Amino acid sequence: MKDSYGRDITYLRISITDECNLRCIYCMPEDKADSCAAPCSSQMSADEIVEIAQEAVKLGITKIRITGGEPLIRPDVVDICRRISSLPGVRELAITTNGMLLADMAYDLKKAGVSRLNISLDTLQTDKYTRITRRGKYEEVVDGIRKAMDAGLTPIKINTVLIGGFNDDEIQDFAELTRDGQVEVRFIELMPIGACAGFPKHAFIKGKVVLEKLPELVEMAHSGVARMYRYPDGKGRIGIISAVNQHFCLDCNRIRLTCDGKIKPCLHSREEVLVRGLHGEELSREIKRAIIEKPAQHVKLTYGYTSETSRYMNQIGG
Repeated sequence: MKDSYGRDITYLRISITDECNLRCIYCMPEDKADSCAAPCSSQMSADEIVEIAQEAVKLGITKIRITGGEPLIRPDVVDICRRISSLPGVRELAITTNGMLLADMAYDLKKAGVSRLNISLDTLQTDKYTRITRRGKYEEVVDGIRKAMDAGLTPIKINTVLIGGFNDDEIQDFAELTRDGQVEVRFIELMPIGACAGFPKHAFIKGKVVLEKLPELVEMAHSGVARMYRYPDGKGRIGIISAVNQHFCLDCNRIRLTCDGKIKPCLHSREEVLVRGLHGEELSREIKRAIIEKPAQHVKLTYGYTSETSRYMNQIGG
């Protein structure tokens, strides 16, 4: 289905929980009680999630990503994945995870129809990982990545949020992971939203710093929202997602479903369309409305210009 600006909306991101086993400093406050500006009072059931997904697929959605919070902490995540992947019309089912619980679940997720994994990882240094996540264990993520590779969930996509003064000295280390093609790294500009809106100016660095540090990279065909590159002798890819400084709104093909059953046509907008509790034609009508009302582009984002959404990222879905 096309929105009012002629964009084909084919991608739905579904947050199945706002809970997380980490407290990453740019995503949510350390105290869970303060982490939800518009809290998910109760998350949707598996049946509700699948029903909404099924109706969205009828309207042209072909790719679905399961997110959170941390989706793997939800006990029925494998069942949800199995049911969504079996919907006629779903061509790709992906998950974004922090990887902490992945080691014990990788094979089950693969069997459930998951075709892609994105793992949020902002440093390759053990002490820095604990510091940015406030409680994570880097070794568990590495173990999860290995198990995911063994399960055939490759290439693994690593999502790395660029934070000036924290991990901009690790850009080359991340890029080196792409040499053999089993890993794809995507560098994402830090967005002034929620918990990181008050970060100092130097934290918000531009995606082009990757090219400045890695001038040998060769440009490839773009992939969705990312500008893609590789080493001349590398098999894997390196992506740069510049949502702040070179926004991709004109090519945006996604809508988002929050864990409390509201569709966000745009990540950075206040606008939300309630679809929880609706069925059949009524549900279809409201999904269509969310697509039609998708704005042309998001508000200006940079240091001093914050997102208009009232939610933290753990509520919306990464």
